[in-house]
Amino acid sequence: MSSQDIPEENLPSEQDAHHGGVAVADDPFADPGLPAHKPRIQDIDERAARHSERTVALLFTVSMLATIGFIASYVAIPVDKIVFIWPIGHVSALNFALGLTLGTALFCIGAGAVHWARTLMSDVEIADDRHEIAASPEVKAAVMQDFADGVKDSDLPRRKLIRNTMLGALAMVPLSGVVLLRDLGPLPEKKLRTTSWAKGKLLINQNTMEPLRPEDVAVGSLTFAQPEGLEEDQHDYMQEIAKAALMIVRIQPEDIKDKQELEWSHDGIVAYSKICTHVGCPISLYEQQTHHVLCPCHQSTFDLSDGARVIFGPAGHALPQLRIGVNDEGFLEALGDFEEPVGPAFWERG
Repeated sequence: MSSQDIPEENLPSEQDAHHGGVAVADDPFADPGLPAHKPRIQDIDERAARHSERTVALLFTVSMLATIGFIASYVAIPVDKIVFIWPIGHVSALNFALGLTLGTALFCIGAGAVHWARTLMSDVEIADDRHEIAASPEVKAAVMQDFADGVKDSDLPRRKLIRNTMLGALAMVPLSGVVLLRDLGPLPEKKLRTTSWAKGKLLINQNTMEPLRPEDVAVGSLTFAQPEGLEEDQHDYMQEIAKAALMIVRIQPEDIKDKQELEWSHDGIVAYSKICTHVGCPISLYEQQTHHVLCPCHQSTFDLSDGARVIFGPAGHALPQLRIGVNDEGFLEALGDFEEPVGPAFWERG
């Protein structure tokens, strides 16, 4: 192809010819500067600004309602309730409600802040030069002035609806975490100090589920019992049996060394908590000759002929004894609850 076949506008100029026929810009690294600022509709239309303000306030209000819903769900929904949510399937109602409400509360705060910044706060581009890391008093004063200008540009003092709803949403969201502190441990109540045992309740054999008579307990035998009226189909059965589980042993009265143990027994039949005072394992091993019971978890050993005191292992204190007697019908019955909390020591024991 000859130069005659090339369009004239595509041919290099005389100035380009001095640079080898290639066009070169005067300064390829020149700062193009900031583009011209284009005002938003909210900057020129107060009705649009009011609409954006109401939108932001609505998002913050929804956040507050979601936080209230989080707390209400935590209090009202049972832990074991399962619901079907399409398309997830069967899920915990409590977990689903907590996740949905807390996620909504946090999302609405973020969405409200973003919408506020994009529609109502100043969007004028500002270029700032690099400076020393250490701030001089002048710079500090300038920063404070910039902060004041930012507050002014955000229209926060004038947009009271946004300010109040934002402060309300931010103040209420942490309440979700405060409510969750309840799961860190039991509340300071008396529920760990009492069990299902009470005066007049019969001792029920856990194997036969029949009331026990003194003649049913042979010397040297180990029998497990539970309170009358405690059934396995009760929703709190596991919690109650974990405190009320009882082991019954018959010892010759002359072999009982502890005076109180003898007074609280009936014809050598003693009743002690089955729950180890170390970490709460169920005790199940009994030595007939020594009257020792052994916890299978960490080998704590208790002497049932001497107030169930600890003679070996990491347990911190003796097993609690239940005072028993016989009713008019000849059945073994409790004469009250345990005098001290059962199981391992806990922070409110004293």
